[in-house]
Amino acid sequence: MNINATLIAQTIMFVLFVWFCMKYVWPPIMQALSDRKKQIADGLAAGEQGKRELELASKAASEDLEKAKQKAAEIIAQAEKRSSQVVEEAKGLAKEEGDRIVASAKAEVEQEIFRAREVLRQNVADLAVAGAAKILDREVDAKAHAELLKTIKAEL
Repeated sequence: MNINATLIAQTIMFVLFVWFCMKYVWPPIMQALSDRKKQIADGLAAGEQGKRELELASKAASEDLEKAKQKAAEIIAQAEKRSSQVVEEAKGLAKEEGDRIVASAKAEVEQEIFRAREVLRQNVADLAVAGAAKILDREVDAKAHAELLKTIKAEL
């Protein structure tokens, strides 16, 4: 066995092996590496895009939250304003009702005063007639002198 023939045969076999690997083994490996590289790049890009979308969503959520807070503050302010209006309206209605009750009470008091005066006039007229009857020692006819008694009542 000659070392040169073995070395040449091994070199030829090595070259055939390299050619076979370059022709049939290397392209699928390179394709798999290329696919994996592309997949990793796409994953990183998707991660970056997700991060940007998360930031945008976070900003949008913050803006929405701020708008909601402002709207809630406006609603609360409107409710407080309406509450004060209702209180003022209730005060006005209560004042009107109080004034009406006072006016009604004053009218009632005046009616009672008028009735009391009428009763007092009647009593004074009766006393005057009784006094006149005693003075004249005769009875004065109240029916006959009704017009005179009405005039006396009016003067009292």
